[in-house]
Amino acid sequence: MSGTLFKPEWMAGDLYPHVFAYYFKQWADYSMSFHTHDSIEIMYVISGGCGIELQDTTTDAVRAMTLKKGEFVILDANVPHRLIVDERGPCRMLNVEFDFRERMTAFPSMRQLALEDDFVAKLITEPSSYLFMRDPSELYQVLKSLVIELDSRGKSNNVKTELLFAQLIVTIARIYSDTMAKGVNPADLYVKQSIEYMHHNYDQDIQVKDIAAAVSLHPGYLHRLFRAQLGKSLTGYLTELRMEKAKMLLRETDVAIADICDYVGVGSRQYFHAMFKKYTNQTPIAYRNSFNTSSWTAGG
Repeated sequence: MSGTLFKPEWMAGDLYPHVFAYYFKQWADYSMSFHTHDSIEIMYVISGGCGIELQDTTTDAVRAMTLKKGEFVILDANVPHRLIVDERGPCRMLNVEFDFRERMTAFPSMRQLALEDDFVAKLITEPSSYLFMRDPSELYQVLKSLVIELDSRGKSNNVKTELLFAQLIVTIARIYSDTMAKGVNPADLYVKQSIEYMHHNYDQDIQVKDIAAAVSLHPGYLHRLFRAQLGKSLTGYLTELRMEKAKMLLRETDVAIADICDYVGVGSRQYFHAMFKKYTNQTPIAYRNSFNTSSWTAGG
C-alpha cells in the first residue's frame, strides 16, 4: 500500500512508517525532468540553494519555489516535480522517501500520535499536496540521526528508528504549526530561529555573523529585526542567556568557578567575572556562597 502524509482516513487505522530510500546528494548545474514517486518525499537543503517545480496534474500549471539552506519541502505521493540547480553553486540535499503501512509493533501509530498531539492531527488533515517550511535548526538533526540509524541497521525497523521517526513527524507538525501561526510576519520566525540557535550554541564562541548565517539573513538586517521584536540586541540576549546558565551552574552544580566561563562560551575568565558582576551585582563566588549559606541554614 502506498500512501501520503495527508490522508485523514489514517485516523481510522494504525499505520506505521516504512522508508523506501534516503540519501545525501550534492547537485551542481543540474536540471531534472518531471517525475513522481509512489511515496512521500522530504527534500531538505543542507547548503546552497535550488529550485523546485511542481506540476498540477489537472491543469499542467507549474508552481516554482526556491529553497535555501535550512529550508525543506514535503511532497505528497505522485506529485510531479523536478529539481533545478543553476551554475551559481552546488546544492547539498538530504532526501527521505517513505509511506505508512500496517504492521505489528508496540510503537505509536500515526493515528495514536495524532490523538496525543493536536499538531500532528492538524498536519494529517492538511489538504495541500505539498508543504514548504523553514527549519528552526531542529529538524535536520532528527533527519540526520534517522538516516545514520537506518544506515547502521539497513532499512529494517528497530527501537531507535521507530522513536526517531515519531520525533520526525512531531517536529514537522510543530514547525508547520509555527509557520502557519506566524505566516503573516516572517520576522517572528527569524527571531525564533535565532533564539533557538543561541540556546543550542551558547557554549561556543558565536557572534552575530554566525547567528545571521544560521538563519540566512544579513547580520545588520537580523540585528534590526531582533531589536524591533524584543527590544534588545542579539548580543544582549546572548549575554543574558549565558549569565542565566552561569547562575544555574553556580547554584546547582559543583563545577569549578574557573571552568564555568568555558561552559557558557566566554573565553576569558576575567571578562566572565566582570560580565557576571555587571549582570547580578555579585561576583561568581559570592553568588555561589549565598546559596551554600542558605542550604546550610536550612539544614541546621
